[in-house]
Amino acid sequence: MEELKPKIGLEIHTEVKTKSKMFCSCPNKEADTPNIYICPVCTAQPGALPVINKEAVIKTIKLGIALDGKINFKSYFVRKNYFYPDLPKNYQISQYELPLVEGGVVKFFLEDKEFFVKLRRIHLEEDAGKMIHFENFSLVDFNRAGAPLIEIVTEPTISSSLEAYEFAKELILILRYLDISLANPEKGQIRFEANISVGYGEKLGTRVEVKNLNSLRALKEAIDYEIERQKKLILSGSFVAQETRGWDENKRETFIQRSKEEAHDYRYFPEPDLVPFDLSNIKIEKEKVPFEIRKEIMENYGLNLKEVDILIWQRWALVFFEDVFKILEKNKENIKIVFNYLTTDIFGLVEKYKENKIKPEDFAKLVNLLKENKISSRIFKDALLKIFEGEILKNILKEKKIDDVDTIRSIIKEVLKENENAVLDFKNGKENAFEFLIGQCMRKTSGKIDPEITRKILKETLTNL
Repeated sequence: MEELKPKIGLEIHTEVKTKSKMFCSCPNKEADTPNIYICPVCTAQPGALPVINKEAVIKTIKLGIALDGKINFKSYFVRKNYFYPDLPKNYQISQYELPLVEGGVVKFFLEDKEFFVKLRRIHLEEDAGKMIHFENFSLVDFNRAGAPLIEIVTEPTISSSLEAYEFAKELILILRYLDISLANPEKGQIRFEANISVGYGEKLGTRVEVKNLNSLRALKEAIDYEIERQKKLILSGSFVAQETRGWDENKRETFIQRSKEEAHDYRYFPEPDLVPFDLSNIKIEKEKVPFEIRKEIMENYGLNLKEVDILIWQRWALVFFEDVFKILEKNKENIKIVFNYLTTDIFGLVEKYKENKIKPEDFAKLVNLLKENKISSRIFKDALLKIFEGEILKNILKEKKIDDVDTIRSIIKEVLKENENAVLDFKNGKENAFEFLIGQCMRKTSGKIDPEITRKILKETLTNL
């Protein structure tokens, strides 16, 4: 008998990064106070008419072009009719028969291998409001009502929760890189729904939709749970009902919400208050997506996928990294030094100061000084800290490095007197004792002693003892 296999399709809703809402001029932004960014249009007052947000339309097309979809520059909006307390119109302005984008593909890496997920459609609609539940009553906040929302629908070709997880993570990165959405799941800026069916071989089973998965972890766990639930039903001789289920974060399991609606239940029809639009004359350049950028960085700099991912998830770091190599020679030694200091010291300083305060040219200068043995690693790190504290590199480098031979001999003499055991170890053939003594010289001078001259004099001194 053929093996039971899951088939998974995802629906992703992401808030579009625009100044105003989808069909009115209310600010499209977060608010601590309920119902302050509202107007007659987004609260569906009688006689209020919608106006299309051009920026949201263009950003949706921009996404479709980047993902190699077919663009419908001539399109229109429809009414999707359903009742819910946070939907002020009792219908949602959306798209159906003619979405802005048809098809497309999202490419990503999974366990160092290249994967892809085909898309069915990308369309634009408006968001609903937000219900706030109390012990025995609920209130509605319409600040989010009418916000522009992109819906991305995949084909049901995803075969595991891990594949769904990595796809969704890559999509978040794409949306951020293209400046389409902040796509922060924790703030509800991107939400996931999973359509899961289990069938024998390549056959599709009965589709179950799991809604409102608000994190990547919830997406993965809900898919795993639902696959096992459906397998148990099938193997026990029972059947899987077509239904919509929710995800219980506490119990880590899905639960039934309602029997699944079909498309005709929504009674789609063209939005009578909005005319069809034609954007055929608009020119939008195709932008690179993170998958393509990764491959270029790996090829150009010799970094592995794990190293590239560290940079690509901090876009400022990737831009900074490449800007530094507009100045430095692109060789293995430089790449290693830049990557290591960037992803340790500078990452830590950016986390502390909330911004990157060092210019690429200053960083490149420090790298060259380090390679020329004109500064030590300790001075390099101290200089980074001082730059973030507001000092100018030129002034920092005025601090005289200790390179006077007599001064260095005097410092070495003190270090040898304080570390007689290490001197004996060196005389007994223990080479690591030499590095220990160099380290003590650095420590005594806060890293300001010239490492090259110090090594030479220390070796001479120990040899003559």
